[in-house]
Amino acid sequence: MVMRQRASEAHSRVHDVTLQDCEAVAEVKEPVETDGKKPEPAEPEPLQAMMAHELSPIENGSNQPQTGGVGVKEQAESANSTVKEEGHCSPPLPDDSVTVPAMGRKDSVWSLGDGQAPEDLDKPIDTPPLSILLIEKPQSGTVNVGGDITFVAKVEAKDLLRKPTIKWFKGKWMDLASKTGKHLQLKETFDRVTKIHTFEMHIIKAKENYAGNYRCEVTYKDKFDSCSFDLEIKEDGQGSQNIDIRSAFKRREPKQQDDTPEVDVWEILKNARPDEYEKIAFMYGITDLRGLLKRMKKIPKEEKKSEAFAKKLEPAYQVDKGGKIRLVVDLADPTVDLKWYKNGQEIRPSPKYIFEHKGTQRIMVINNCNSNDDAAYSVAAGDEKCTTELFVKELPVKIVKDIEAVKTTVNERIELECEVSEAGAQVKWMKNGVEVPTGVRSRYRVKCEGTKHFLVIDDASREDTGTYSIMASGGTSEARVQVDLKPLKIYQDLQDMTVLLGQPIKLHCEIYPGNVPGRWYRNGQLIQPNDRINILQRHKNHRLEIETSSLHDAGDYTFVPEGYSQSLSAKIHIVDPPRVHLDSLNFPENTVTVVAGNKLRLEIPISGEPAPRVVWMKGERVILESGHRVRAETYGDQTSLTIEVTEREDTGNYKIVLQNEAGEATASVKIKVVDIPDPPEAPLVPVVGGDWCSMTWEPPKYDGGSPILGYFIERKKKQSSRWMRLNFDLIKETSFEPKKMIEGVPYEVRVFAVNAIGVSKPSEPSKAFTPLAVTSEPTMLVVDDVTDTTVTVKWRPPETIGAAGLDGYLVEYCVEGTDDWVVSNKELTEKTRYTITGLSPGCKILVRVKAINAAGASAPRSLQHSILVKEVIEPPKIRVPRHLKQTYTRRVGEAVNLVVPFMGKPRPKVTWLKEGKPIEPTHVSIRNSDCDSIIFIRKAERSHSGKYEMTVQVDNHVDKAIIDIQIVDLPGPPQCVTIEDVWGGNVALVWTLPKDNGNAPITGYTIQKADKKTMEWFTCIEHYHRTCITITELVVGNEYFFRIFSENMCGLSETATQTKKSALIVKEGNSPHDTAQCQYHAQPHSFTLRPTGLQVKTQEYNDHDFKEAPRFTQPLINTFAVAGYNTTLNCSVRANPRAKVIWMKNKIIIIDDPRYRMFSNQGVCTLEIRKPSPYDGGLYTCKAINDLGEAQVDCKLEVKGGFTFYELMQRGVPLHLIDKYMNEAKIVEQK
Repeated sequence: MVMRQRASEAHSRVHDVTLQDCEAVAEVKEPVETDGKKPEPAEPEPLQAMMAHELSPIENGSNQPQTGGVGVKEQAESANSTVKEEGHCSPPLPDDSVTVPAMGRKDSVWSLGDGQAPEDLDKPIDTPPLSILLIEKPQSGTVNVGGDITFVAKVEAKDLLRKPTIKWFKGKWMDLASKTGKHLQLKETFDRVTKIHTFEMHIIKAKENYAGNYRCEVTYKDKFDSCSFDLEIKEDGQGSQNIDIRSAFKRREPKQQDDTPEVDVWEILKNARPDEYEKIAFMYGITDLRGLLKRMKKIPKEEKKSEAFAKKLEPAYQVDKGGKIRLVVDLADPTVDLKWYKNGQEIRPSPKYIFEHKGTQRIMVINNCNSNDDAAYSVAAGDEKCTTELFVKELPVKIVKDIEAVKTTVNERIELECEVSEAGAQVKWMKNGVEVPTGVRSRYRVKCEGTKHFLVIDDASREDTGTYSIMASGGTSEARVQVDLKPLKIYQDLQDMTVLLGQPIKLHCEIYPGNVPGRWYRNGQLIQPNDRINILQRHKNHRLEIETSSLHDAGDYTFVPEGYSQSLSAKIHIVDPPRVHLDSLNFPENTVTVVAGNKLRLEIPISGEPAPRVVWMKGERVILESGHRVRAETYGDQTSLTIEVTEREDTGNYKIVLQNEAGEATASVKIKVVDIPDPPEAPLVPVVGGDWCSMTWEPPKYDGGSPILGYFIERKKKQSSRWMRLNFDLIKETSFEPKKMIEGVPYEVRVFAVNAIGVSKPSEPSKAFTPLAVTSEPTMLVVDDVTDTTVTVKWRPPETIGAAGLDGYLVEYCVEGTDDWVVSNKELTEKTRYTITGLSPGCKILVRVKAINAAGASAPRSLQHSILVKEVIEPPKIRVPRHLKQTYTRRVGEAVNLVVPFMGKPRPKVTWLKEGKPIEPTHVSIRNSDCDSIIFIRKAERSHSGKYEMTVQVDNHVDKAIIDIQIVDLPGPPQCVTIEDVWGGNVALVWTLPKDNGNAPITGYTIQKADKKTMEWFTCIEHYHRTCITITELVVGNEYFFRIFSENMCGLSETATQTKKSALIVKEGNSPHDTAQCQYHAQPHSFTLRPTGLQVKTQEYNDHDFKEAPRFTQPLINTFAVAGYNTTLNCSVRANPRAKVIWMKNKIIIIDDPRYRMFSNQGVCTLEIRKPSPYDGGLYTCKAINDLGEAQVDCKLEVKGGFTFYELMQRGVPLHLIDKYMNEAKIVEQK
């Protein structure tokens, strides 16, 4: 603690220059107390001696602990070197808000003591220990504002098992790892060859406040290394943008002619003492004092040798408290008078200070050192003086007697006592780990009597409970203080009360102790005083007064003394006589009128406390709360009478009786029920017409107490449940004539009676009646087919079908010349096509058809001419499907299933031939029907390929069709592959076509190569179309084999043909181009070229450029599609490099539309349109683009077979497109 106090005193004498202003600061010194004499100005102490007690071994740059005077000296020298290495003043980085003591920050404060003159900065310092980890340290650097700079540190990792840890700091404490961003980046790399870790710190777009001192620390297990470096930021040419705003506010004096002679500041600084530098800088307006001192260091100086001292005092000394220290100087002239000073005061000989002479040595011995001896000492020999610093290390203060635990009650005095080993020692009192405040207004008092220390609390409270401790430099002591409340005594408890509504309430209790406050609660809620409620306390008495009671004041009252778990309780009961408030209902003569059948809920306000008991009565009958249709209910401040469905029997007087402990009240209410009339009797329908009828009825027996005003008529279809009202104005009479009914539909009618109350229930429905009418005659009767024994006719339904509907048709015929009509169908047929059977060949008949419904048969529809019963021959016709008009291709093993429809009467005879020969049923299955023929091959083979001829014959009429079926398979390999030539890194190959092309054209070849050493095959090129190729870029010295696969539409051949000989790639000088002759040599099946000595001139060949712009070899063709069936658009394009294909509809690119699918294979481009509609018709474009150009082709697509408006809406087609489509469809139909 003494060391810290001494360091703070020394720090007050250090002259600081802050980074923010970089201006000289006036010197501030504290006076030194003396024995009444005027103190001499104390000279500043070396900053290094003061820092020796504060810096850790790591901060001093050494791994070994330093003790005693030697350590102080080394640290002082280290601090001197630190001052020497400092750069110009600079503020910290923008986010550095950490406050660092000035004495510990290299980037914020510099100071000079009287033992550190500018010339001392150039003195050699002790060689620091070699770096343990860093093999390359970051170097100080300078960068302009806005520039970038990088600092590099390297660590050798040969002896390290894992990566070391590195930290970058600005100043002393700010870790830059949390400041990384766009202006600061940290990078780490590792070279596995050199085993070196490289750590880099990049500063990007530097700002002025980035300047300062930086530090790099590297740690690995128990090893540590660090390095400091400076960053200097220079302003660029735009100095006007960085003008200090403070300079604009400085008072500027008008420049006057200065007649004073010029002063040489250099000479003044050279001859001045270091402690006067800042005073001189302030006097002559020098702002960059540090830079000026650095320039002074570079000026050659003459070493001044001390004339009085041969050996001066050490910079600092250290001694334990109570010990002895010897201060020794060696004089050059023993005759010189010597004086010793302490803090500027001359020291006289005494038992404490003893002076000794040994030759030229002068010794001052200080006995029994204490804290007062911790000071600055100097010795003067003539005009010369040397100084030193003495640090007295205090012994730790120990706890001799611990504090004892205390348990007491509130308002008592607490005194905690502790005894330490040293009188007057500094101690600290703590409560629950927090220092106890001992100010003027604090509840705590601290006193000291010699070695005893006391903490006093005069008036204890419960908040003083806790753990108290005392801290000394040599130990701590703690004890528990428990402050409890005094026991509570109740002299008078609260009393339960019953109060009439509006009367005052007064609650009173008496407790001990009397000075204890408390809180009042009502039903658990805290009561706050207001204009109506007063809370009083006088010593032991506590009162709660309420001027005028209300219903809300009733409840449980509780008084809780503060700090106690006990409470006092009482119950307040508010009573009020019952009352019935009928005036608020505004019923005339207290009479309520209600329509029968409606729900009645009569709510009457009541009052009374406690809640009165309510009884409803009608006559002598009590209405219960549990009644089903009629019940009485009471809720708080109101009672209600509920009749779910009122009836005429509910009319009468109802009595209400209220009772509670405060009294009784009664009231009476009259209820009148009005009803609707009874329904009339079921109406009669005496007359029924085609679309009308006549109906009558009788009035109702009961009019509901009100005269009948009229009637409503309704009708409905018998099979329907929906009634339709026929009149909206009341009918006074008891008869009505409904009209506009549908023929053939059964109807029912009913009647409603109406009075002033409402409409009665409907009468019973009348008996069902049906207006009926026959349909018109069938239309478009024609002959559909005639055979030797049958005649088939067909027709269309009647144009007019009566309301009774259509039950079926009746077909009749008669032989020409007679009127005997024979019914052909015994039962009615619902179809519009019928075949008359059992006719005699060669006869002529007449045919007619009638439509039948519930009203009878319609007029017949007859054929105008008679029909000859004889079969008509229809020539055969084969309808070959579109996909069979071209060659039908299938792979080996796939199934073939072809359906070929045909026409002809009578049933044609169908025959199949293959290549002019009958088809064997064991290989191909053929099934024929009346209208088509099916050819089926379960598993196709190549032998099934060929042209199949289908013949359809009816008598002498014949029709033929040829279907070409091609069954394809994988091709065979090329027949022979030979090496034609070898030169440089190239090999020319030639081969012949495969013997078996798989019944399909050869589309390309795949060439592969293999090194003879590994025989691993690699593909050189695919889909190659020619039968010769040059393989390039072969490795010199390697020997290669080649093999080739053939390819058709089914794929690659299963095997490949390999070259019998190999090709050896020799060096360029041994290529065939340099020789005239070549010869075979080496191993069998090896092809090698040997020079013979003749030179040949080679001709240079330029590689052919295969690049070309897109060109369509097969354009799009206009297409007709059937609505609802998929269709495709096809074209082929040629381009190198491969072109990008884009499909467009009406010049709009098709993108991510699920109705379209696009394919591209070997240059063949396909667009599939799924289930097209007329909306999909239009102009389609295929566009191909590559780097060399573009090309496009167009076609028109027309979709036949339209959709209805409803179908287009279901497909989600927009309305404007549907309208456009419907208009176009009408135009097409008109054309």
